[in-house]
Amino acid sequence: MGVPPRLAARASTTATACNSTPPGSSTCGARSGRSVNAQKAGQQSAAADLANARLSAQATLAQTYFSLRALDANQKLLDETVAAYQRSLQLTQNQYAAGVAARSDVIQAQTQLQSAQASAIDNGVQRAQDEHAIAVLVGEPASSFSLPPMPLTATPPAVPAQVPSALLERRPDIASAERKAAAANEQIGIAIAAFFPSLTLSANGGFQSSVFSQLLTVPSRFWTVGPQLAATLFDAGLRRAKTEAARAAYDESVATYRLAVLTAFQDVEDNLASQRILEREILVQQQAVESARQALAIVTNEYKAGTVGFLNVLTAQTTAFTAEQKLQTIAGQRMVSSVGLVKALGGGWDVSQMTRETGDVAAPAPLPSSASAPAVTPVAQSGEASPQIDAQSK
Repeated sequence: MGVPPRLAARASTTATACNSTPPGSSTCGARSGRSVNAQKAGQQSAAADLANARLSAQATLAQTYFSLRALDANQKLLDETVAAYQRSLQLTQNQYAAGVAARSDVIQAQTQLQSAQASAIDNGVQRAQDEHAIAVLVGEPASSFSLPPMPLTATPPAVPAQVPSALLERRPDIASAERKAAAANEQIGIAIAAFFPSLTLSANGGFQSSVFSQLLTVPSRFWTVGPQLAATLFDAGLRRAKTEAARAAYDESVATYRLAVLTAFQDVEDNLASQRILEREILVQQQAVESARQALAIVTNEYKAGTVGFLNVLTAQTTAFTAEQKLQTIAGQRMVSSVGLVKALGGGWDVSQMTRETGDVAAPAPLPSSASAPAVTPVAQSGEASPQIDAQSK
């Protein structure tokens, strides 16, 4: 059937308005502009996710490396301890041969030496596992990858007295969450813009639209309110449901962004506290090691003089070994914690890298709040805010 003159006039007016208004300054341009904005934000979020995954892998590699070097330092300590216990066993055997020591002293010295030798062998198991983990992280076969032993001697970098709030721009996970929230915000505008239908005129003066084509057979209400309003009345609440879903998704992304920020500050605080506490602990432990060494030297001389039994020597040796082993452990923990702090601060990453990775493509400007809307729409009737105001109120 033919198109009534009244309907053709309405369709022509709507299509002309969409085609003659510059993009970004009308309802028709807002739809495409917000779609581009959403896609751009999603692209930036993906780039930030990639940077975050890269940073996590690099931090894991560094922490595993320092753990391996701490094991090398522990291996050196164990080897030195085995050599010291061998000298102690030789001394006890000499004392026994001279008749000034009991056979039990020799057995105790042998037991202590063998226990230290077993610990030295067991240390190699964890080192091999860390070495294999590093091989995987650098993309090498574990069977052909090896790192020569090198005891840990590095010290962590100085910790700043204060950490600026620029942390928010230096963590890729926060940037990713913020870009996801921005993309979700644009989706609200896209959903609201769906209330304003657009028409495509055909060669014979009619119009082509999936919604409008279905409305050609509706009752007389279509002919009284016109296509502009009918398209939004006869969608069974689909557009309104999509708008509410977009708002709910935005609220979720904002909550995720807030959680990412809070988690970031917790991460920084945890590592700062760890650095501060471990720095104090290592100073006290160094003093404990010095005291244990002095006590061992005194007790060993007293044993040689025959004034104390071998049990005193065993106790002093165990105390000295435990103190030195604890010192090596704390040194390794400090380095691992320093890597965690660098990671928590973004590892040198910043938002400019996200722009470089995605390309500096300017997104269309958002719909101005002063832009005119169609005269009759359910949105205008219900008094709902514009997409731009919605974004600010969130």
